[in-house]
Amino acid sequence: MGVDLETLTKEVLEPLGFEVLEVRLAGRGKDRVLRVRLDTADEHPVTVGELEQASRVLSLELDRLDPIPGSYRLVVESPGPDRPLFTRRHFERFLGLKARVTGASGRFTGRIVRVGERSVTFRLAGGEERELPLGGFTARLAEWPEKPR
Repeated sequence: MGVDLETLTKEVLEPLGFEVLEVRLAGRGKDRVLRVRLDTADEHPVTVGELEQASRVLSLELDRLDPIPGSYRLVVESPGPDRPLFTRRHFERFLGLKARVTGASGRFTGRIVRVGERSVTFRLAGGEERELPLGGFTARLAEWPEKPR
């Protein structure tokens, strides 16, 4: 039975005050990369020192458990402008900004205008609004705020 890398990463890093946004193993052979995107649980901008700390701690645990056969490169990074949005709080935090959305109704870019208990409403360039259920689509920021949020 293999180790779930996302679960392992969360178990290691969340107690240190990080929110694990993405864990992705990609590539083949010597070009494999385990990419981990983090935010801080208290929503302050992630510092280089915090990323270094997370990388050191996670690397030690990956070395101990050895869940990935063969060689790979570990990359721990902040979400930056390609930030994924998953939870209600993510959308509340970035209310008013544009997001790239992919769902059952296709792909579009829209401004986050309302966040409800179970849905998010986006306003498209032409003024049309689309309300989508949380968990029923994927989204990433399409613009970055002037000041960190």
